Formats: sequence, structure tokens, C-alpha cells
Amino acid sequence: ENTAAPPPPAAPAADTMSAVAAAPSTTDFVALKENSIFLDYRDNVCAGAQLAVANKLCADLEVPTPQAGGNVTKGYVGDLDVGSLKPHTDTYFQGDMCPVNVHWHLGTEHYSYGQYDENGNGPHGTAERPEWANRDLAAAGEKVRGGFHCHHYDEKEEKFTKPYDWKYCTNMEVGETYEVHWPHSSVGDCGTVNQYQTPFYDGVFCNLSMEQFAAIAVDAQNIASNVGVHGQVFTVVNDEQYFYPDMMRGMIIDKQRNMGTDIHYYTGSTTGTSRSNEMCSQYAPITWQVDRQCHMISASSFDKLCHDMLLQRDDMKDDLYPHGSRELVMDSLVANNAADAESLAAAAAAAAAPAAEAAPEEAPAAEEAPAAEDVAAEVARNGNLRA
Repeated sequence: ENTAAPPPPAAPAADTMSAVAAAPSTTDFVALKENSIFLDYRDNVCAGAQLAVANKLCADLEVPTPQAGGNVTKGYVGDLDVGSLKPHTDTYFQGDMCPVNVHWHLGTEHYSYGQYDENGNGPHGTAERPEWANRDLAAAGEKVRGGFHCHHYDEKEEKFTKPYDWKYCTNMEVGETYEVHWPHSSVGDCGTVNQYQTPFYDGVFCNLSMEQFAAIAVDAQNIASNVGVHGQVFTVVNDEQYFYPDMMRGMIIDKQRNMGTDIHYYTGSTTGTSRSNEMCSQYAPITWQVDRQCHMISASSFDKLCHDMLLQRDDMKDDLYPHGSRELVMDSLVANNAADAESLAAAAAAAAAPAAEAAPEEAPAAEEAPAAEDVAAEVARNGNLRA
């Protein structure tokens, strides 16, 4: 009997191994969307949900609505008196809000002195600080208005100038500054395949009729407590040290890198170049939570984001490129309710002091349970749009 061990299999040729290692994945996930039973756009319950609210001349508004984007420099407070109206200062998920879209603007619409302002730079310069003034185009031939820029750009460093081979995003450029917005809503189709929408208004108003909106909007606080936007500013670099894999879900929060920690809260409006200091948005007042700091992010992070956007049930291709930036909003149109971590902490301490000194009161007698309709009215007044 022959008990000798069989010879080992022949090793593959070196050139074969190299070819296998170098071969890219052949699965095109975006192409698979077309035949997916889960991603059929005809099942999109949010399509066309946008409520038509036209822009209006600011001077013609009987009650001025606070506008965005404004100055978010530490210590800045706008001049528009909005009374007791307050922005939502907890995390959005604590207010039952979910992100319903992500898009970005060329340059910044907001202004943070020393971070993104008239002293910043990019491949095509930056916007001038207004006198009070309009912003010019970022460069000759640009189709969209550019905003302010961060201070990171250095034409002598390759990561700011080396071109990137974009696969999914369009009209993007290494070295440029972009302000990313994540609109959130408590009446979006949160947690479902219909959560992300383009235009973002479809996501914001997905489960809300005009009649419901009109009833709720009687108290402006209901809107500010149920619709909000994350704003965060980035300079794009061709350097994979700055790769972040998931920009879909909202502002990047990383305390070690001071990302999403220095937040300016205020109430404003929707933005974009159809609005100005003469033409106001009436989609207001909504909460804005804006990161005052500018951060570097890899081009691949944006391209991964665009890839993820293409995999949503709704067609988000109209948000795969930078939108134009609204001119900086004048002080007279910016709400006077700005807050940040320091001011919120100070307010909480001030409120706690008299409470600690007050003597305990006798427990009140039990009251008769309110009628169901009174309960419903109270819930709506407190801002629960799902009521």
C-alpha cells in the first residue's frame, strides 16, 4: 500500500495572484437599485409632500420671520426681536426629529469670524464681508454664488490641490469650502426607507397636511421645536487621514477633535440663493444648530456620502452637487435668541439658584382629570407635531 502523502497543489503563478489582488469589486450597488423591490420610487410616500410656501418681500411681511444664515460668531446676537421664541437646544433625536436630507453649499452661508469669513481662502478666493453687501460669484463662470471660506487652504500643500477622481459627487473640488446641511423633522418618515428625500421639503413635511400645518403654526414655537437643521463646515482635502465613512446621519460629533462641540443655536429659515436681504423665506422659524468651527474632510468622505445618497429609495441626484450660498443675512433679520453651551449653562444655574432657596411647598390637592380634547390641545401647544 502506498502511504506517501500526496504532493501539495501547485502555487498559482505570481502574475495570476497580482491580477486577483488588483481586481476591483464587480458589484455596482447603485445599479442594483433599479430592480430592487425595496427601493421602488413609486412606493415613496413622501413624494410631493412639500407644502408650497412662497418667498415674500421682507418689507411686506406683517410679522417679520427670522432668517438664516446669519453670523454665528461667539457672542453675536441678532437684532430681530422674536419674543419668547427659543431654538431647540437638545439633540434633535431627543425631540423625536430625524435627518430627512443632506445637501451642501459652495462656500458658507453662515459667518464665523476666524473660522469661515472674508479672510479665508480657497482655489477661487472667498466672499467679501458685506458693507451691507451682496456676495459675488466665487469665480468667473461659476453658476452658483459662493460664500465665505475657511482658513485651512494652502496652495503649497498637495492635499489642497491634488485632484480627486470623483465617482458619485459632481462639480466638487479639492481645496474648496462647503457648508453641509442636514434638515431634521419630527414628521419625516423616520426609521423607514422613505426617511431621506430630495427636495428636503418632502422629507420635512412627509406626514403633515397643509391644514395640520396651519393649525400647528399658530404657535411659532411648535415649528422651531419640530424642524431643525444641522450646519457644519468643511474644507475638502485629498488626504485619507481625514476619511469619515458616514456623513448621512447628521453633524459629525467628535469631542477629541472639537467637532460638533462649539454650537451656535438660533431660529431662522430655509436658505439658498432664491432668498436675500430683500426676499425672505417664509419657511420659518426653524431651529439651526451650527458648528462654529471649520474642519478638514477627505474628498472620499463626500464621495462615499454621494454613493449613500444614490442608494436611497428617493432619487437624490439633485443634491449630489454644491448649491449656491445665500448672502449673509442682515442683523435686522436675524433672531435675537442665540444660545450656546455657555449661555445655556448660565441660564440653568440662574434658574436653579432661586429654586434651591425656596422652601418646599405643600403638595397640591388632586384635580379632576382634564377632558380628552383639552389634553390634545395642550400636547399640540407644547409642540408635538405627531399629536
